[in-house]
Amino acid sequence: MSDLSLTKPNNPATQRGFTIFLAMLWRDKLAFISALVLVLVVLCALVGPALLGDLATNQNLRGRNSPPFDMTRGWAFFLGGDSLGRPMLARLIVAARSTMMVAAGAVATALIVGATLGLVAGYMGKNISQAIMRLADVIMSFPSLLLAVVVLYVLGPSIPNMILVLAITRIPIYLRTTRAEVLEVRERMFVQAAVVMGASHGRIIVRHVLPVVAPTLVTIATLDFAFVMLAESSLSFLGIGIQPPDITWGLMVSQGRPYLTTAWWLALWPGVCIVITTLALNLLSNWMRIALDPAQRWRLEARSTTDV
Repeated sequence: MSDLSLTKPNNPATQRGFTIFLAMLWRDKLAFISALVLVLVVLCALVGPALLGDLATNQNLRGRNSPPFDMTRGWAFFLGGDSLGRPMLARLIVAARSTMMVAAGAVATALIVGATLGLVAGYMGKNISQAIMRLADVIMSFPSLLLAVVVLYVLGPSIPNMILVLAITRIPIYLRTTRAEVLEVRERMFVQAAVVMGASHGRIIVRHVLPVVAPTLVTIATLDFAFVMLAESSLSFLGIGIQPPDITWGLMVSQGRPYLTTAWWLALWPGVCIVITTLALNLLSNWMRIALDPAQRWRLEARSTTDV
């Protein structure tokens, strides 16, 4: 008979670590509220289009520019209606998917490419490092917004092209950060010990260097997510971002600009969504910077152990 104790699915140490992590998050009320806000935005992006997609696109000219907080036309018009009589609340929820898709795709692509190049540049020889860093210098020599405008004008505005151009402009940040971290980590004793033991370069990078660099990259990605969201909104506001029938918060701000004096809510509500999401990301990234740093995490753990 096999020993069932070897197949226990629960690890007490893992459970306790997760509990302490939640306790640290709960202790910082701003970070906890920010996490709840981001969870709500992600849920809207995942299930919103399936539930409210038709409602967000149905036009009703009798309800065009309906004022907010008027429930006579139903709950969907709680935040008012747009210039074609479509409910603003439903459109904000549906627009979360495209906004999050562009931001998440651009950040993930830039993180993977930039971190990979940074690991190679920091660990391998000087010639390879110099070639990769010159590539980063070329990308950074162009203003990011100007590069995005030129590329989108040539390729055409679409979600894949938007992800591509925003990812290209953010790659040097992850590349330079990763290289700087690797240059310091590769001189530590545990890396030198792995070299002496005959471990391959790939194994050393993946098993020993990357876990040390990863917390810094996660913190930067969280903060960069907010920047990419603002960049996408700026491009949509300029008219070279996502095009109808797709909708994003930035595009909704652009569409509401002509009605600022007569229907201010058309541009206000999507702008508020952008500000709240960006603020939540910034607050959560500040908390993650401490929580993921072993040298500073003790501050949060010391305050949270009494709650566990």
